[in-house]
Amino acid sequence: MNQAGQGVVPARGAAHPRLLLATCILASSLAFVDGSVVNVGLPAIGRDLQAGAGALQWVVNAYLLPLSALLLLGGAAGDRYGRRRLLIGGIAAFAAASLGCALAPNLAVLLGGRALQGAGAAMLMPSSLAILGNAFAGRAKGRAVGIWAATGAAMGALGPVLGGWLIDAVGWRAIFLINLPLAAGAVILAWRFVQPDADGWDRPLDVWGGLLATLSLGAATWALTVGAGPAGWTAGALAAAGAAGVLAAAFVAVERRLGEHAMTPASLFGSRVFVGLSLLTLLLYGTLGGLFVLLPFLLIVAGGYSGSEAGAALLPLPLMLAVGSPGMGALAGRIGPRLPLSVGPVVLACGLLLATRIDARAEYWTQVLPALLVMAVGLSGAVAPLTTAVLGSVDERHTGSASGFNSAVARTGGLVATALAGGVLAARGAALVAGFHRAALAGAAACVLAALSAFWLVRADGVRQSE
Repeated sequence: MNQAGQGVVPARGAAHPRLLLATCILASSLAFVDGSVVNVGLPAIGRDLQAGAGALQWVVNAYLLPLSALLLLGGAAGDRYGRRRLLIGGIAAFAAASLGCALAPNLAVLLGGRALQGAGAAMLMPSSLAILGNAFAGRAKGRAVGIWAATGAAMGALGPVLGGWLIDAVGWRAIFLINLPLAAGAVILAWRFVQPDADGWDRPLDVWGGLLATLSLGAATWALTVGAGPAGWTAGALAAAGAAGVLAAAFVAVERRLGEHAMTPASLFGSRVFVGLSLLTLLLYGTLGGLFVLLPFLLIVAGGYSGSEAGAALLPLPLMLAVGSPGMGALAGRIGPRLPLSVGPVVLACGLLLATRIDARAEYWTQVLPALLVMAVGLSGAVAPLTTAVLGSVDERHTGSASGFNSAVARTGGLVATALAGGVLAARGAALVAGFHRAALAGAAACVLAALSAFWLVRADGVRQSE
């Protein structure tokens, strides 16, 4: 076998390792970009479709809700029916939904298209990562997953840049049309370079678990959206929160009864490392979800930035992630993930504290850029080691379920953060700036908790290393 230092090395018969890696990156980038590209377009969508702050939250959450809930089912479906099939099917569904969003005549149709986009993304994302994780081994696996994670995170951060330019040059509908040629390229690459599916695991698909997870998250999201808004915690919001708890308990009961046939097998949680990584993921990606919604909104509404300027303001994040994350993924493969995952979130927290210096003027060079640079360093240290560690914390049989669950936790974090951001999105002037500062402080606290979860729960002997 070639040495890892010579590049990305296949472990299990990948005939074209670089092209397979490019396929997985392009496919998952569709979901990562669309998770953030819409954020910078919220003011334009609100003006065109006469949508208020509460409705704008749902433009984001209508995508995140099915993505969060169905990622669990998507990972298990890939294990059961074939990851190549799920990857190609998910890309095709995502493309069709994107066309529907671009042609939406009103808000209701747009929200429906966003929900279908989320369902398509839930099919393709866990299969993409599982295909990659099973095609490489040893240091090559750490490097390949590091590149995948770095590119995905960078594309998510690059989304506002691309979106801002398209909105100013063409209009907000263009941010959905751009998905069509990308999806076509991803399907062609997947058909050509991903190995045909072998027989899947002989187990039924956990449809009831997927339904209960979706209903529980939907009720919780609605309750948080209403409760954090001007209306406060009304009787309806409290009832929805209670229903979410009951549905979540029913989900846990169903999963326990199904055992290893569940889309989220209980055996996953027998791993202390997997639990620690899941908690870290929830806190870290919840913080990022809130940041990518609120910072562009603040720059446009309070700072007077154009869409292109607000998107370009975030450019240091994807650039530094693209440069730093692959090396951090390889480093974590050598020394273990505990140290990078303990230090990275703390550095990110420092960047968020710097963001509390941003005022209504939102001066880029003295206020915005210093915070973004520090945050980018922290993210570079955490994103790739986290993804590599998740794949190494379970056996190969459950890589699809584990990657699906971890991705679901990440999107759930963003979903909760967006639901709680309603009060900030509705504010203007000094109240908007103050709300952003409170959100940044809350995010910094969440990052410190994420670092503590990595330090106390993630151990090297709980992460499987391939040789």
